[in-house]
Order: sequence, then C-alpha cells, then structure tokens
Amino acid sequence: MFSNLFKTKSIESILKEEKGDLKKTLSAMSLVLLGIGAIIGAGIFSLTGIAAAENAGPAVTISFMIAGLGCAFAGLCYAEFASMLPIAGSAYTYSYATLGEFIAWIIGWDLVLEYAVGAATVAISWSRYLIKLLEKFHVSNIPYQWMMSPFETNTVNGVTMHGIINIPAIFITCLMSLVLIRGIKESAKLNSVIVALKITVVVAFIVLGWSYINPANHADYVPENTGAFEHFGWTGVMTGAAVVFFSFIGFDAVSTAAQEAKNPQRDMPIGILGSLVLCTILYVLFSYVMTGLENYQNFKGEAAPVALAIAQTPYHFFQELIIIAILAGYSSVIMVLLMGQSRVFFSMSKDGLVPSIFSEVHPKYQTPWKSNILFAILVSLFAGFVPVSVVGEMTSIGTLFAFVLVCIGVLVLRKKQPDAPRAFRTPWVPFVPVMGIIVCLYLMYALPRDTWIRLVVWMAIGVAIYFLYSRNHSKIKNV
Repeated sequence: MFSNLFKTKSIESILKEEKGDLKKTLSAMSLVLLGIGAIIGAGIFSLTGIAAAENAGPAVTISFMIAGLGCAFAGLCYAEFASMLPIAGSAYTYSYATLGEFIAWIIGWDLVLEYAVGAATVAISWSRYLIKLLEKFHVSNIPYQWMMSPFETNTVNGVTMHGIINIPAIFITCLMSLVLIRGIKESAKLNSVIVALKITVVVAFIVLGWSYINPANHADYVPENTGAFEHFGWTGVMTGAAVVFFSFIGFDAVSTAAQEAKNPQRDMPIGILGSLVLCTILYVLFSYVMTGLENYQNFKGEAAPVALAIAQTPYHFFQELIIIAILAGYSSVIMVLLMGQSRVFFSMSKDGLVPSIFSEVHPKYQTPWKSNILFAILVSLFAGFVPVSVVGEMTSIGTLFAFVLVCIGVLVLRKKQPDAPRAFRTPWVPFVPVMGIIVCLYLMYALPRDTWIRLVVWMAIGVAIYFLYSRNHSKIKNV
C-alpha cells in the first residue's frame, strides 16, 4: 500500500512537460514586476503599523530585515529549483523530484491553502479600503452590511451593523480571475501598470516624509520588553518579523509562472531574487519613515496607519492617493496569487492527483481557465464569508511550511543528483538552506496556536483526499 508513497519523478520526465500548452511570453522584467506586484500590498500599508504598535516599536525596520533574510534563504533555494525545473508547479514540482509523491501532494495542498487564503485576505482588505475611499469622497448610504462577512460588525454613528456578505471582495476576486483567463501576457501588462503606480506612491511617501521625521519617535528604537515574550524587546522584534512576514508572501508565486517564461533558466532567478531584494529595501525605508513621522504607540488599533503618519506632513492630499494606490496594489496581489494557485493545480492535474479537467487549456487564450474558475469560486467563498483575522495567519503558516520543504529539497537533490545541470546554484550549501529551514520554522513557532490547529485540520483533509482519490489516479503509480 505504501510502496509508491515516496516515488519521485525524474528531472528528465519533468523537463519534457516544459513543452506544454502554456504560452511563453514572460521576460525577466515581467517576472520581476510579477514578484513586486504580489509582494507590495497589505503588508507594507497595514501590517507595518500593527507590528510597530504591538511587537517591535520603531525596530519594525529590523523585523522587516529578519523576515526578508528568511525569505532570501528560501528565495535562493527557489531560484535553483526554478532554473532546473521550469514547470508551473513551483514547490509542488520541486518536491515531486526530490521527496516523492506524498510529500509533493502535501506541499501542493499546502500551496492551495497559501494562495487561496492569501488572495482572500487581500480581497477583504481591498473591500475595507474601498469603504475608506467612499468615506473620503463623502458618499452617503454606504451599504456596510454588504461589505463585511457575517462574522464581522461595524459601528457607524453609534449604530452597530452586522455583516451579511462581502460583495466587493467577491467582485475583485472574480474580476482578477477573468483577467487571468484572458491571458498571461495581458495579465502581466496590467500588473506592470499597477506596479508602476504602487512603486511611485511608496517612493513618494519615503521622499516626501523623510524631511518631517521626528528624531524623538526613534529615540527608543528597541522598546524595553514588557515581560511578555512578544511585546517589545528583541523577542518582540522577532515576533514582529513573523507578523510582517505576510508582507513578503508572493515572491514564491513567481516560480509558478516558470512554464510561461521565455528563458526560464536565466530569468526565473532574476525574477525571484530581484523582486525580493527591491521590495525589502522599500519595506525598510517605508517603515523607517512611517515610525519617524508618528510615535509607534499611536498605531495601536489603527486600520490605516499610513494615513495617520502622512497627517504629520503638509501633504494631506496624499491620503487619497495612498488609498487609490492600495486598491490598485491589492488588485495585482490578488491576481498573482490566483495565478500561482491555478498553475499549481494545473501541474497536480497533469500528474493525475486531481481531476484532469483542471489541466485543460483554453483553445484561444492558452490558460488553465477551468482551474481559474474553480479558484474564483473557492476564494470568493473565503473572501465573502470568513473574517480577515482567520485567513491572514493561515496564509503565513502555509507559506512558511512551503519554504521549509523547498529548502529541504535543495539539500536532498544536491545529495542525490549532485551533477544535475543547474543554471543557478544556491550558494553556500548547506548553510543557506539550513538557515532557511531554521528561520522559517522559528517564524512558524511564533504564530498563534489556533493557526497551527487550522493547518493540521487542512492537512488532514488533504491526506484523506490523497488516499481516497489521488493515489489511485496518480500517473506514476504503475510506472
């Protein structure tokens, strides 16, 4: 029964799949922009204030550096695999080549969780910022109950409203899914426009705000620990790193587009590492300016910390521009996460682990359109009915788990196939993958226990599906 659980796919058989049905249109610059499109979103505009107020104080800049370092270790491992195995499945495919089918299924199922709840989290945040934009323009009679999940409430003018369904979150999810169905080239073009807007706003905030930094706000750079593990001090800085880690989620989605890259062996490492480095630099500068403009303690409970910070400058008009940039930026994050999700499912379907319908490619647009439709429905259900606090932490733990397995995969493949062609080689092996494993496991440890319980439940469902369906339909079962 268990004889084929850890049977691997050969690199040769995987590479044959590169000559598939997906259209190759993405350049190195397109991949970098896809990465930036996925990374810059909810984290930089929202989580910076939360981590500063609750965990790290002004040293949230250090939290970003630590989280970025953990991502860099994992990113170097991703880059090696993406150059060796330029296939749509990302960590799922890499695990299939190194750790066997069962582990590949586990990581594929985990990636479904990561991308689904990640896209849902950002869609919910998109809805909240839409409300803020409507309020800024004094739109009356906003139907708040139709912009929240049934488990959320909002008090307006002393009246508490209970949510029914989050329609804007469902709308933006379906809209981005339709863009993806239309084609990867068109999706990349739209993403490039949105990324240009996001970077312009982020850089403008840094440049305009720098002159108004109050040195007193940075005087107590690493606030003294309150006695609780996660509240300030260096343990707070580390917990802050786990919180802001969500800000980096998305760079790994670049690897899911490998099969649509023109020159994946050269361009995939550039796309993965280039987007990660650029975003880390922007995050550190952005958080430094934000905590310099406003005392970190005032960000507690603040849903829009950037607006609070910019209020300390003469550029009050910038608040509306920030919100517009956030709405546009969140749209690109949702699009890239949905793209990654559909491509992983595409690869799993090609291997027989999920029904073949999900690897069917549109005859005109050459995209896995049925997979896009499935996840448009799935993510819409999450976004429309589940509170943001639940889905956000599930995204972080799912991503960290994927990073750990990719780092392990590099160690395994270097041992099993040391002479296999590698267009990009992870430097300082085993140091880099081992450090990636350690940092990511620590960040997982720093997440709440409830998040671990949800991960275990999700994985238990996945294991049941594997033994009831996937294992019996696997294409390598009888090879």
